[in-house]
Amino acid sequence: MQITDLKCAIIGQHPVVRIVTDEGIVGWGQAEWPKPYLKPHVLFYKPFIVGEDPTNVERVMLKIRRLGSFKPWGAAVSAIEMALWDIAGKASGLPVYKLLGGKVRDRVRVYNGAVRFPMTGYTPDDFAANMALMKASPEKFSIIKQGIGFHSPMPLRLPDFTYSDVREGQFYPNRGPLTERGLKHVIACVEAMKAVLGDEVGLALDCGPGWTVPDAIRLARALEPLNVMWLEDLITGDYTPYVLAQLYSEVTRATATPIHTGEQIYLRHNFVDLIEKQAVRIIGPDPADVGGLAELKWIAEYADLHGILIAPHGIADGLIGLAALVQVCATLPHNYIAFEYPTGRPEWWYDIVESLPNPIVVDSHIEVWDRPGLGVELNPEKARPYLQPGDEDFFD
Repeated sequence: MQITDLKCAIIGQHPVVRIVTDEGIVGWGQAEWPKPYLKPHVLFYKPFIVGEDPTNVERVMLKIRRLGSFKPWGAAVSAIEMALWDIAGKASGLPVYKLLGGKVRDRVRVYNGAVRFPMTGYTPDDFAANMALMKASPEKFSIIKQGIGFHSPMPLRLPDFTYSDVREGQFYPNRGPLTERGLKHVIACVEAMKAVLGDEVGLALDCGPGWTVPDAIRLARALEPLNVMWLEDLITGDYTPYVLAQLYSEVTRATATPIHTGEQIYLRHNFVDLIEKQAVRIIGPDPADVGGLAELKWIAEYADLHGILIAPHGIADGLIGLAALVQVCATLPHNYIAFEYPTGRPEWWYDIVESLPNPIVVDSHIEVWDRPGLGVELNPEKARPYLQPGDEDFFD
């Protein structure tokens, strides 16, 4: 079998990868929805992989893996890797989890991820009301994650939240020391959420990036009595092209509250310091950014050897990305907690992707399916109306 073509189309806001073979088997991959600019980066890799046998996944990846980088520039490589596994599974008649070593679990736990309810205010009462809605969602999530601090509009909405200038813009541009008022406000919001969730539902907090080390330690210590699941991306995180393991080490060693990071990191090599120095208690690589499914599994196993847990990121990976997360997370060691549940965005995505269960999530879990490859298919006829100009030949 040989790869004859690599295509990429923006469907909705998702870059979708289609790898075509000379035997008629097609593989699908998908990148996070806020990356519509990624198409030329995917197509850059076409000359490297055309003519290769797609079932030799690692051999193909050795040609392109080193050419990616931290989020968002590893997404193209990651989506290609997903599609290669999809082909390998279809060619062998096996689900991808079988090719990655087999199932450790029959159901994979997920947390809310993209299931969110709009917030109009950012007071403790607002957070409590939002948690009540989350807790009542039909998926019955056993873990709910909420953005606070720099991973929220707090710097914009709360006067004198920090001692730094406040900046508008995307990808969480604010960073700096918190005022006492700002720190107390964050703590009060977390207390309000925990009062709603009690010990029935775990609370995870997406915090940054943007915290200084002293403030991160103050927050983590103040929240110790609340037993939160983790504090995520305090210092680095979304679209931060470096790791700073030594700073995370200072925070981790100063508190019993679990510290978490990793969604922006590309490749296993860039997790080495975090893992070997035990700089965090939980890592959160995203298969759509880290380099793919095998890369995530390698990282999970190495973390397990060092007593570090894993809760993979995936909030915006779409429905093909969801299928990929289900397959790889079924194979992870017992350090696995849950993955971040992505949804179809816009809603018509559920009309163009076939073979997903309905409902997808039951009691915070997804049953691992046994269909070949990733186990889902994009319906060309239903998807064609959503193709953008210039992508008309995507399914040809």
